[in-house]
Amino acid sequence: MSKTFSASEVAAHKKPDDLWIIVDEDVYDLTKFQDEHPGGKKILTRVGGKDASKQFWKYHNESILKKYKQRLQVGSLDSKVQAAPPTPPATPPPAAAKQEKVVPIAEPGVVVPSPGPAAHEEREALDAFGDMVPYADPSWYQSWHSPYFNQTHADLRDEVRAWIEEEIMPNVTEWDEAKKVPDEIYKALGQKGYLAGLLGIHPYPTHLTKTPIKSVAPEKWDLFHELLITDELSRTGSGGFVWNVLGGFGIGCPPVVKHGKKALVDRIIPKILAGDERICLAITEPDAGSDVANLTCEAKLTEDGKHYIVNGEKKWITNGIWSEYFTTAVRTGGEGMNGISVLLIERSFGGVSTRRMDCQGVWSSGTTYITFEDVKVPVENLIGKENQGFKVIMTNFNHERIGIIIQAIRFSRVCYEESVKYANKRKTFGTKLINHAVIRMKLAQMARQIEASYNWLENLVFQCQSMGDTEAMLKLGGAIAGCKAQSTLTFEFCAREAAQIFGGLSYSRGGQGAKVERLYRDVRAYAIPGGSEEIMLDLSMKQALKVHKALGMKL
Repeated sequence: MSKTFSASEVAAHKKPDDLWIIVDEDVYDLTKFQDEHPGGKKILTRVGGKDASKQFWKYHNESILKKYKQRLQVGSLDSKVQAAPPTPPATPPPAAAKQEKVVPIAEPGVVVPSPGPAAHEEREALDAFGDMVPYADPSWYQSWHSPYFNQTHADLRDEVRAWIEEEIMPNVTEWDEAKKVPDEIYKALGQKGYLAGLLGIHPYPTHLTKTPIKSVAPEKWDLFHELLITDELSRTGSGGFVWNVLGGFGIGCPPVVKHGKKALVDRIIPKILAGDERICLAITEPDAGSDVANLTCEAKLTEDGKHYIVNGEKKWITNGIWSEYFTTAVRTGGEGMNGISVLLIERSFGGVSTRRMDCQGVWSSGTTYITFEDVKVPVENLIGKENQGFKVIMTNFNHERIGIIIQAIRFSRVCYEESVKYANKRKTFGTKLINHAVIRMKLAQMARQIEASYNWLENLVFQCQSMGDTEAMLKLGGAIAGCKAQSTLTFEFCAREAAQIFGGLSYSRGGQGAKVERLYRDVRAYAIPGGSEEIMLDLSMKQALKVHKALGMKL
């Protein structure tokens, strides 16, 4: 049990060689920490033996407490209210004792039994989870009923969040500033089985890896488990972190798994899923972004028909500087989409050079400029069929855009949640920000867009779960493009409104507004990659009209 101290006991520790402070009724011994303090020793000595909560929160955010709490906390004030133990869930009544539900029908006063489980599977609402800030988490976290999530999803959520809270949250700001996430974090995703769960494949691909996910049986794995991993990783509030560990892999690996030759898959995929080697997707070029059909990176077949010789450049490639493998779109035929193929290029082939690009946001993602010079690629590394790579790319775009949607919506929630918590602490004009109607209106506008976007996302994931890749590409491509634009516009709106609520704190790096400031820089990295908002909205309508015409649309 944690030690307790009275305020007067803490006040006795106010000298440079014996320095304690109080933050939110917890007591910290900073005697040996003074040399590490970036603000210098004098600031600490001024608050020695005192409650420094106000000063702490002026310059720092919660991640700093999490980072140093275990090392520096020596106890709490005796006045601190201890958290009550959780209330055990109520024992459900026996099935026989449950009252049969009835539903009204057209004739007044007549009722009929509701459909049984055979017609509609009823699911109990899961236990409440998290901080219970309204709309800061998906509704099923807050004891709402859901047709999509069950206890296996809750178990995975608990597992991932515990890891994120302990290992990632306290360090993510430091990693973003360093523009690099330690390699062991990516390796941990492989060891925990998460990488194999992020391929857009269900059930869990045990044929590709021997590493299961601890909390979910392989046969129960679905696309909502995948959504959960990406969503929980995004709670860090750093696009750079999420792209570092998921970016290149999540879009570069699925095409190889789904369309690569078995010998190629067997040779490289186990190493990638274990987190030992990295892969990325290389499509975008200096002059070909969303207009994929006009890419120019060239692959010519040798006279003996055994190799392709690749020459060209790729730009804005996530994770490229760390990757051993490049899932690369190349031109093997004539102009347009019918001349495109996809090759897996390996750095070990030689002729591959990469250099880091400095960008506005997602600093730790490893954005890369790649040059291919006479790279000799075996024909066995062809992904799909020659000159039919456009289909591979378009199918993969659905998975990529779903990932962007998940991240953008969770980042919107982070902006909203940070704003709610800050508005309940910060006072202006004699009252807390949350008591100002204009602030509540901002929060309400953020919440309504978040919930609308997330419910569309859930529907799309369910459709992807229910359809094959080809059907999903034809029917869902437009809708996913539309939701991608919706989610990134929501993200931009929430980042701006959060910045207005935080004021100057959102303009400086670090401190209470650190997440908001960082996410504001990341906005464009979501609005543009994977298809810009304008192109997505146009595609959403063109594709919908085309598909529904084929389905018999009547005008």
